[in-house]
Amino acid sequence: MHAQAAIYLFRNKVPPISMGSTGSPEKPLKFLIYGRTGWIGGLLGKLCESQGIDYTYGSGRLENRAALESDVAGSDPTHVFNAAGVTGRPNVDWCESHKVETIRTNVVGTLNLADVCKERGLILINYATGCIFGYDSSHPLGSGVGFKEEDSPNFVGSFYSKTKAMVEELLKNYENVCTLRVRMPISSDLSNPRNFITKITRYEMVVNIPNSMTILDELLPISIEMAKRNLTGIWNFTNPGVVSHNEILELYREYIDPNFTWKNFTLEEQSKVIIAPRSNNELDATKLKQEFPELLSIKESLLQYVFKPNRKTLAA
Repeated sequence: MHAQAAIYLFRNKVPPISMGSTGSPEKPLKFLIYGRTGWIGGLLGKLCESQGIDYTYGSGRLENRAALESDVAGSDPTHVFNAAGVTGRPNVDWCESHKVETIRTNVVGTLNLADVCKERGLILINYATGCIFGYDSSHPLGSGVGFKEEDSPNFVGSFYSKTKAMVEELLKNYENVCTLRVRMPISSDLSNPRNFITKITRYEMVVNIPNSMTILDELLPISIEMAKRNLTGIWNFTNPGVVSHNEILELYREYIDPNFTWKNFTLEEQSKVIIAPRSNNELDATKLKQEFPELLSIKESLLQYVFKPNRKTLAA
């Protein structure tokens, strides 16, 4: 940019037009988000507002291709975000008795959206799940050896996980898709019933197993940055390291409620009160950490984003 032009822009408070790699002006960011009524979809809208990013929510159902095409044509986005999907209410056991509904949204719907985006030359940021793996002999519990992005799912204990593994495999063929493997999401909103911390504080009994988890307060802004960088492919979208149920509940007692108590039970005992087995694993977050070196470990992120801002007990 010439000096005179730069002075003009500065004096007249005109924002400079960003240039693409080809030298042509880049289109201003405009996000089309699916999952308006969901937890992550709602948080994405708030993040866009705070960052001054233009966005709109998709109104079409994922299984309705014509509605998706209409949404895209009407909003003319630069990127599409999919935070819609069926996880089941009150939990994934719902999917065991609603298999067609689960397939319709998690498989057919997600593929529909990916395909519509492909035809339009749009990147799709897809919030997927890392609950498609389980500790095994090559990735033993407590070993620090996590599943990598290129590893094939080995956990199909629940129908929910089975559909997610199916669609991840198919989405590998769409080079426009950025698949983010979210696990046991946590946020600073401890009143939200979807928050993993809120869930386990309300359970009568909890297992105690180290797992990879996703701190949304830290990682959702990173997903927006990933869109800006036009990143695609599969990403383990968790904070590095693992944390156990008991470690989280000990922090809850230390920072939130000093009188809080809980009881543990074994996986065998848990299996008697749930319909489908649950995934427990460690995901290797090296790829994400290399792209975003500032990414905190799970225990550091829990303290910085969740427990310290919510502290109700007196500091020691």
